[in-house]
Amino acid sequence: MRILVVGGTGLIGAHVVDVLGELGHAATTVARSARPGVDHVLDVASASVDELRALLAGHDGVVHAARTDEQRALRRPIHPVFRHDLVEPVVRLFTAARAEGLTRGVVMGSYYTYFDRLHPQWRLTDRHTYIRCRVEQAREARAAAGPDLPVAVLELPFVFGRAGDRLPNWAGPLDNWARSRAPLAVPAGGTAATSARSVAEVAVGALEQASGQDIPVADENLTWHDMIARIAEAVGRSRRVGRLPGGVVRASMRCGGALQALGRKESGINPAYFADLLLTPLFIEPVSGRPLDAALRETFPRTASAA
Repeated sequence: MRILVVGGTGLIGAHVVDVLGELGHAATTVARSARPGVDHVLDVASASVDELRALLAGHDGVVHAARTDEQRALRRPIHPVFRHDLVEPVVRLFTAARAEGLTRGVVMGSYYTYFDRLHPQWRLTDRHTYIRCRVEQAREARAAAGPDLPVAVLELPFVFGRAGDRLPNWAGPLDNWARSRAPLAVPAGGTAATSARSVAEVAVGALEQASGQDIPVADENLTWHDMIARIAEAVGRSRRVGRLPGGVVRASMRCGGALQALGRKESGINPAYFADLLLTPLFIEPVSGRPLDAALRETFPRTASAA
């Protein structure tokens, strides 16, 4: 196969390129800025269908691995901004891919769509603009692609790992916290987690099979306690991790939501309802069982200078 990887030098995209090469496939990378490993410089988020058709010509499939920050606070209303970032680019991309006769595609999505499907009573799309746009992204990408271009959506939790200098966008604050003298205290609940390498292997498998499925990806399920304890251990600062009472977590999130409202702002994950997610075990079943220790050490090296 010859595959175009959008965001091919990012954390996940770079691993996808590696796995494609190891399995004998050809990868073409596109990113919004020139750097080593980028074959084409183009801002796919604003590119026209015609520009994307020229980029996609001669390829068998495409992977959309660009990332966004769901926690950023923006001026209301935020839905048009998140649609502009998450939905409209993939619609144009798969419209162009369909016109060029591509036969397979992968979108890197979020595990929140998995939980929205599993627990509609949580009303995640009503409460969180980011999750609403992730659901719209999957639905509208497939509509644009049509029946002859299956699009697999990988539903991703916390992704650990490193690709050159690229790390998860949430790694820096957790790294600083684990190395600091500040108390480590976390809520009940937890999250599924995986490695960038695992995501890449699942993505390439979906391309090879021309899968059009929703594919939740997880290596381990971790309580917040276990996750923070393992991060602290990775950086060489093993210490006790305490428990935050649920009432404290809810009050803190409500205050955050009130402050955003006063500033006429919102974030993609609404703080007013974020406590419900933090206090819930957001676990995926089944998990691969592949240990995350190596990916944890890559993300959180023992010496801060290596980060």
